Amino acid sequence: MSSISLRKEKVSIVLEKKKLSNVKARVGLVLDISGSMRKLYKSGEVQKVVERVLAVASQFDDDGALDVWVYDNEFSRLPEATEMNFEGYVDQHILNNEKVHKFGRNDEPTVMEDVIQKYIREDSSDDPVFLVFINDGGCKAGIKKPIVQSSDKPIFWQFIGVGDSNFDVLKKLDVMEGRFIDNANFFHILDIDKLSDEELYDQLLDEFPMWLKEAKEKRVLK
Repeated sequence: MSSISLRKEKVSIVLEKKKLSNVKARVGLVLDISGSMRKLYKSGEVQKVVERVLAVASQFDDDGALDVWVYDNEFSRLPEATEMNFEGYVDQHILNNEKVHKFGRNDEPTVMEDVIQKYIREDSSDDPVFLVFINDGGCKAGIKKPIVQSSDKPIFWQFIGVGDSNFDVLKKLDVMEGRFIDNANFFHILDIDKLSDEELYDQLLDEFPMWLKEAKEKRVLK
């Protein structure tokens, strides 16, 4: 059985546990490609992250596709990852892609505005968006604006901090004021390779059910 099939099985177990089995959602992934992430790209860790999140997309989304962005001080919207093209995705579409700006400084707000642009203005849908955002620290305080602006929109932001850097901005997400509903969550993983698929999916999908419930109650979702 392929690695993606095994991961899909593990996702479906967690979805059942969290009563998410019948939920349809679009899934997006934003990957930090600032200079400090270089090692995680070269070691194949980021490729594994793509595969692990793709397994979530394959269970939530009719076409099983994962929308992907990368960012440092610039950002790129990439071709969607699917079960047909995920092998070697990071090498082909990121590391060997000369159009992708890489290993600079990090600037989260610009890529977040593009996520909102895609899902709300260009390609709106009744389905919620589950957006996984990987960052290895030093996130800009400017992320507050797009999070507050999108708090009455059908986007849930799930931030994951990797490594041992400073995540002060992301740690304050739960107390961020001015939002229509709480639309963002954060958890920290010291070493993403040491976290089992079950543990990752359990944490990844921890607050999404609560957001779905509130979003329906407040008519953010139909």
